[in-house]
Amino acid sequence: MLRIRLSRKGAKKKPFYRIVVAERRSARDGSFVQSLGYYNPRTDPIQLEVDLTEAENWIKKGAQPSDTVGSLLKIARRRKALEPPAASSITTSAPVATPEARHVEPDS
Repeated sequence: MLRIRLSRKGAKKKPFYRIVVAERRSARDGSFVQSLGYYNPRTDPIQLEVDLTEAENWIKKGAQPSDTVGSLLKIARRRKALEPPAASSITTSAPVATPEARHVEPDS
């Protein structure tokens, strides 16, 4: 059975976690199937980067998130919902005048 859980990295007393899909019985920092992102609780605000589409795919396939990862996925979903739209999708309401449109012919 697969679990989505945290794998601890970092130095002593300075934890840094990777969010991974691993076999339920494998060691905490052992082998894993896929890495989905990372989580750093020591920064303010916390650093959290998760591939939500891959996480949802694994959950649909039967992988169960741990309690902590479930909470982190909720935070990541809220952050994504609050994220402003991409700059390329924003359009300007007033058209930009071209040099040809400004050209005035002299009276002759």
